Amino acid sequence: MGLPRIPSYPLPAAEELPANRVPWTVDPARAVLLVHDLQNHFLDAFPEGAAPLPELLHNVAALTGAAAANGVPVVYSAQRGGQSPAERGLQQDFWGPGLPDDPRAVAIAEAVAPAPGDTVLTKWKYSAFVRTELEQLLREQGRDQLVITGVYAHIGVQATACDAWMRDVQAFVVADAVADFGPEEHRAALAWIAGRCGVVTTTGAVRGALDGTEGDAK
Repeated sequence: MGLPRIPSYPLPAAEELPANRVPWTVDPARAVLLVHDLQNHFLDAFPEGAAPLPELLHNVAALTGAAAANGVPVVYSAQRGGQSPAERGLQQDFWGPGLPDDPRAVAIAEAVAPAPGDTVLTKWKYSAFVRTELEQLLREQGRDQLVITGVYAHIGVQATACDAWMRDVQAFVVADAVADFGPEEHRAALAWIAGRCGVVTTTGAVRGALDGTEGDAK
């Protein structure tokens, strides 16, 4: 009922990405960067030191650095450990008790840990918008783009991107800064997002957009 053991697999390259249905581009004056659920509990499902984990963490760290350098807010979602069945709700039926009440399991991976001034939201459901202040944060700062990184692409990342669309927030999912249960789930999530609710892009394209050196977010 819990998380599977995830096999090693390479993150998709730019030439493997699905065609986007819309021509949106990342604008540092409009964007917020979301680091979605990169807690040790979820990353422990991947083989240590093998693809996709090192590249995932490297790319997310590169994006948080670029965001900080260009005035783009960085927001983290993180689930609480030791949730009661009432707090888990229907997640209990699908995934069991979730994160243990253990500081290491709950902690965000050190390589991408929040910096002073970053926002950490307590996450309860697949979408990072549900029962959190994410939409309020976007509205208060006059921002309507969400750049999404983290795990897992076909669950929380996809749900958050779809939820952003339903709130008229442009979602950008960074294909090589998210990971999943395997290459099939990863690619299927990207294809669905590109065709239904957001833009699929790459770390290099987003960094270029944030730094003002590349305008195309594909």
